[in-house]
Amino acid sequence: MIDVTNSAVDVSTTLFNNQLAAKAESLGYLPDEWLQYIYDEKLFKLFVPKRFNGLGLGFTDVLRKEEKLAGLDGSLAWTVTLCAGAMWFIGFLAPSLSEEVFADEKVCFAGSGFVGGTANLVGDKYLINGSWTYASGALHATHFTANCEILEHGKPVLDAKGKAVVKAFLLKKQEVTILDGWSYMGMIATGSHSFKTKNTAVPLNRAFEILPDKTKIDDPIYKYPFRQLAESTLVANILGLSLRFLELVDECFYIRNQKRKYDQDHLAYYEALKTDWGNRLQSLKTQFYDSVEQSWQQLKNENQISDDTLALVSKNSRTLAVNCRDACSKLHPFSGLEAAKNHTAINRVWRDLNTVSQHALLIFPF
Repeated sequence: MIDVTNSAVDVSTTLFNNQLAAKAESLGYLPDEWLQYIYDEKLFKLFVPKRFNGLGLGFTDVLRKEEKLAGLDGSLAWTVTLCAGAMWFIGFLAPSLSEEVFADEKVCFAGSGFVGGTANLVGDKYLINGSWTYASGALHATHFTANCEILEHGKPVLDAKGKAVVKAFLLKKQEVTILDGWSYMGMIATGSHSFKTKNTAVPLNRAFEILPDKTKIDDPIYKYPFRQLAESTLVANILGLSLRFLELVDECFYIRNQKRKYDQDHLAYYEALKTDWGNRLQSLKTQFYDSVEQSWQQLKNENQISDDTLALVSKNSRTLAVNCRDACSKLHPFSGLEAAKNHTAINRVWRDLNTVSQHALLIFPF
């Protein structure tokens, strides 16, 4: 039902309008109207198997949904992407834990990839201490994922190479304290706050490892390499935001033209620039999705993805991200002061785009 053009009700105008987006930014988290839509459409469960009341989608289908959501609202799409990405971890959780946690229809994971704590194994419990940053969706999450260095009776546990052993843990919302740590110009309604926990004892089954040979559910989606999964889902958001931004620039430019009456040379220059960048992004979008689908088919059919294909997915993700930033920067001046006004749609998309596109995975084109 994300394809709103085929809906009986125009979801994009009834739910994803400037008034509700402004409300979301004022709240600092997604409003109830949007959360209910997410729960109804199971958007936090993009990667969750149907037997756990999820959508159980293929990887390329997930990306297309995330791109479309980003065209509706950046905070909405980013929250869905990061929370759904955290719930991808169901593939690595102990089955008994999954049965317990996913009995809640409104289950939602938030978390951080940062190794911000320690888990000290004492008897049949882990004692967890630490703090973690940028947990998108923290204010409505039911659980938090946290990476910890493993200790045993207070001493670091090392692997065969002498490196600290790290495991991820699932914490209940009542076991953490949320810290107000999200004060950035964009993605305001994601509520990407920090969280901490102190001397929290959890059972052994709350630990898990995100490795292909540690999967607990027999589905290829959980064997997709985490790096390329992260790169692809992030760039799907950047792409959706960028395409929406270029649409809004075009609207602003021609509203200005009604007053300024640009001459034909100016109009032709803008149209050529818009067309050039639009064609470039569409071409790179096709290459990106083709490489992702190639990787997904390899994984399903051969139970592995070749190194060359994974390298291509990474390359296409980064190239697309860089070109999205460049396209929006080149077209941005043609929107005029409308893009600088607080609380306009184009201003919000610009802020969101220039926040999310700072992600370290996609800064470089190689």
